[in-house]
Amino acid sequence: MPSIEHEQIVAMMSGGLGLEEMSVDEQREIMEASADMFPAEADVVASEVDAGGVPADWITVDQSKVDRIVLYFHGGAYVMGSRNTHRGLAGRIARAAKARVLLPEFRLAPEHPFPAAVDDATTCWRWLLTEGYAPHRMAIAGDSSGGGLTLATLLALKAAGEPLPACAVGLSPWTDLEGKGPTAEPGAVDDPMLSPEGLRLSSKQYAGADLRNPLAAPLHGDLKDLPPLLLQVGTREILLSDSTRFAEKAQAAGVGVTLEIEEGLIHVWHMFPDVPEAQSAIERIGAFIEHNC
Repeated sequence: MPSIEHEQIVAMMSGGLGLEEMSVDEQREIMEASADMFPAEADVVASEVDAGGVPADWITVDQSKVDRIVLYFHGGAYVMGSRNTHRGLAGRIARAAKARVLLPEFRLAPEHPFPAAVDDATTCWRWLLTEGYAPHRMAIAGDSSGGGLTLATLLALKAAGEPLPACAVGLSPWTDLEGKGPTAEPGAVDDPMLSPEGLRLSSKQYAGADLRNPLAAPLHGDLKDLPPLLLQVGTREILLSDSTRFAEKAQAAGVGVTLEIEEGLIHVWHMFPDVPEAQSAIERIGAFIEHNC
């Protein structure tokens, strides 16, 4: 049974966000305005850095180990979101994992369509390597489209024969840009945050005719030899079947996958710091990263 705090968030979003009826600029304004709902805690330090040409923030807390790194990609359907909207979540992950989090400002569609986000993501990873950080002490993580970008980055690095991180984490990851999963069918789930129509519009803005390219939609990739994965998703999500199908395919390829399905929870509930389920999920993310890194 979801907590009272979670259900208050659901009630606030009743009727849906209606993002599919807005222009991209309006969507971005709404998401940036929401950043005040997801504040960073007082001891979280954000320091700007140039990560190989990609603007980024180092997010740290006192407990952050200097050599344990999480490369984190924000969500926003590849068309919105920023460091500003995700510093709070990145800070909570930094605390739980006792890590430093690199939070990039990767390029967004439609101005910069696929593969710009993947190019920026791999650039950040390579920059970390040139800075001397060890792959076995690093994780890649992200939420929603950032979760999809996390998995796409693994596939891009593997295809290039480059070192992979010790593990990766997807929070409600978007893995199928065609929206063919059973929970993405109209009316299949009561998702207050996302709509099938909105996702299909964003997927076209991002990937156009490349909706089945594995680096855009990692569900279609060769998943063999990926590092251990943690996927977290709620049952009240259009993207539930994006996680379940990806996990099934990854497990069939011999990948170690921990799939956590949370009853009644909404898309990326982790963003809401006052929701008890958010903190417990982030604590499990931290434990997973600590165990593997």
